[in-house]
Amino acid sequence: MPYYHVPVMLKEVVSHLNCGPGKIYADCTLGGSGHAKAILERIVPDGLLIGIDQDKDAIANAENALKPYRSNIHFFHGNFIYLWDVLLELNIHSIDGILLDLGLSLHQLESGGRGFSFQRDEPLDMRMNMEMEMNAEYLVNNLAEDHLEKIFREYGEERWSRRVARRILKERRREPIRSSGQLARVVCDAIPRGKSKSRIHPATRVFMALRIAVNKELERLDAFMQRIDTGNGSILKPGARVCVLSFHSLEDRIVKHRMKALEKECVCPPSFPKCVCNRKQVLRMLTKKPQQPTREEINRNPLSRSAKLRVAEKV
Repeated sequence: MPYYHVPVMLKEVVSHLNCGPGKIYADCTLGGSGHAKAILERIVPDGLLIGIDQDKDAIANAENALKPYRSNIHFFHGNFIYLWDVLLELNIHSIDGILLDLGLSLHQLESGGRGFSFQRDEPLDMRMNMEMEMNAEYLVNNLAEDHLEKIFREYGEERWSRRVARRILKERRREPIRSSGQLARVVCDAIPRGKSKSRIHPATRVFMALRIAVNKELERLDAFMQRIDTGNGSILKPGARVCVLSFHSLEDRIVKHRMKALEKECVCPPSFPKCVCNRKQVLRMLTKKPQQPTREEINRNPLSRSAKLRVAEKV
């Protein structure tokens, strides 16, 4: 089945990356290759794109969709936290830009068959990388009630997290919860009717929380942002751009805080007569507030409605 995905904020991303012939970029979340294709169009004939994705379906699709640019791209299957290892393997010391698109693709939601969506009954998997051992079915059927409650509360910001966790334990004692449809019904039964003020489906936050937990999304994003620039060991050229598209508040918070931290210079207490930390500004934020999709884009692609784009430049 074709890998279908609509790239979010395509014009804005490409503009902020400041693409040009001969430059080197890392698209660390290839997805449907929409952003990658737009970048390649602007860096040929001598530019290079490093394309990374932990979903093998995305890599297979990219190898086909980007055939005209095969000499300008290197594909790697894995999570974006391995970017530094990839650059070392390619003997590349610095690059002109990094893109992270942290959203799910339409393919994963509608055609992946991994239970990301509660709209259809599929195996309760939720792994983006199918080589990982732990999946959502394992978490739902094996974690203690307090652990499940914590996942739903912290990752999904679910108001009824305790009730949902308790209901899951009750149901799994009767029979294992193995499908997305089965889990969605359990969640809906746990949330009091008429108590939810949100217009979204009652299972939305629980499904998002499980996906985040299975794929360790926040831990990996935090580790990546902590390493994005390490002074003398930086992989960013002066003027290089870092663009991150996030889709919920927890992701955006991690990106914002790290970019702001790298924008600071001296962090010595005001009482110190002179600076002893020797801290230098590393990044300059180009988006003081996150950029969001236009109303026209949201109408064309409703999945873009929660997107937030933050951009920083290496000084």
